[in-house]
Amino acid sequence: MTTDAKERFGALLEAHRGIVLKVASTYAFGPEDRADLAQEIATQLWRAYPRYDASHAFSTWMYRIALNVAISHVRGSAHRDRHSVAFDDALHDVADEHGVDLEAGQRVRALHRFIRQLPRLERALMLLYLEDHSTREISEILGIGESNVTTKISRLKQRIRNEI
Repeated sequence: MTTDAKERFGALLEAHRGIVLKVASTYAFGPEDRADLAQEIATQLWRAYPRYDASHAFSTWMYRIALNVAISHVRGSAHRDRHSVAFDDALHDVADEHGVDLEAGQRVRALHRFIRQLPRLERALMLLYLEDHSTREISEILGIGESNVTTKISRLKQRIRNEI
């Protein structure tokens, strides 16, 4: 790869690094695990970059790769997860010295727990929806039809209302 291509990749990765961080935090829960997943995503993006088609949005391409790497990561860690106990946020609330609304914090933690228990595709769908991506963008990133995206989002919203 040429120096110019390396610099372009570096600039694009830096401009869209939030995607890597959001995907990593959605699919990995410990700080070390998130860092490892973010590194693996960046590595796979680097390997795939020579095949990137500039006629498509870089962020869409990046999401596809990041989500695929994250899903593979979850599959690979399934064995480890069966033999560990999850950290329970509700048991370890700490008073907020900045006066943040504790009830709002509890709702956010409940939403995070809800998202963590979703199947991989629905988790990715929620991540993209919560980031205000359009139905079309979500459809392109996940490789499913727009009507399917709309239906799944509607069902997820109803489940959130019922469960949280």
